[in-house]
Amino acid sequence: MIKSMTGYGRAMLSENSREYQVEIKSVNHRYLDISVKIPRALSYLEEAVKKEISAKVKRGKFDVCITFENNSTQGRDIKINTELAHLYIKELKELAEKEGILSNIEVTEISKLPEVLNIQNNQSDETIETELITVVREATKNLIEMRKVEGSKIAQDLLVRIEEIQSKIKEISKFSTRLIEEYVVKLKERIKELLQNQEIDQARLSQEVVIYADKCSIEEEITRLDSHITQFINLLNSKEAIGKKLDFIIQEMNRETNTIGSKANSLEITNEVINIKTQLENIREQIQNIE
Repeated sequence: MIKSMTGYGRAMLSENSREYQVEIKSVNHRYLDISVKIPRALSYLEEAVKKEISAKVKRGKFDVCITFENNSTQGRDIKINTELAHLYIKELKELAEKEGILSNIEVTEISKLPEVLNIQNNQSDETIETELITVVREATKNLIEMRKVEGSKIAQDLLVRIEEIQSKIKEISKFSTRLIEEYVVKLKERIKELLQNQEIDQARLSQEVVIYADKCSIEEEITRLDSHITQFINLLNSKEAIGKKLDFIIQEMNRETNTIGSKANSLEITNEVINIKTQLENIREQIQNIE
C-alpha cells in the first residue's frame, strides 16, 4: 500500500507523575527532514527521537513537538556547589565580624543563595528515555496510519487515470494502423492521376509504403508505454517507498508520448496525445505527495 507524505499523529502518556505528549506533522519533501521541538530537560534525547522516527519513514518533512511535565524525582539529581557555598559562608562571616553582628548562618539559608543548589537532569536515567520513545513510537504509528489512508485515496485516483491512458494508447494504435491503409489508397489514387493510363509500378509502390510506414511507425513507443503502465500498476501494490520510482516512470511515459506526437500524421492521434499528456501531468502532481 502506498503512503502519502501528508499526515498527523499524536500520543500521550501519564506515568508516576510524569506526563508526555508528542505531536508529529508531515508534509511533502524530496528527502527525509525531521525537526524536533523538545523541552530543555529532554534535549539530550533529540537524536534518539529522530532515530526512532527515521526507522519508520523514508521521505517527507516532519515537525515533531514534545511536551513534558515531570512532577516526580525520576531523572533528577540534586547537586550542591560546595565550593561556592564555602565562599558564601566565608564572605558572610567576614561581613558579620566587620559590622559587629551575629553570624548565625543556617544551612537552609545558604542553600537558597544563587547557584548553590542545582537540580540537574540525569542523562543516564533510562526510565524517562524508554517512556518518551514509547510515546514517539505510538505517535509515529498514528501518523503512518493516516498516511496510508491518504495514500489509498491517491492510489485509487492514479489507477483510474493510468487506465484512461491505457485506453487512449489502444485508440492511438488503431488510428496508426488505419493511417497506413489510408496512405496506400491515397498514394495509388495520386499515382493514377499522374500516370493516367500507364501501369503502376507495384514494386515502387510497395517501397514507398514501407518508407512511409517506417517513418510514422509508433509500435516501439506503444510497446514501451504498455511496459511502463504495467510497472506503474505493479508499484502501486508495493510496500516500499515508491514516489521517486513513479516519478521516473511518468517522465519516461511523457517522453514516449512526445515521440508519438512528433510522428503523428493524424488529427485523431494528436488529440489523443494531448489527452494522455494532460493525464500524465495530473498524475505527476499527485505522485509528488507519495512517499
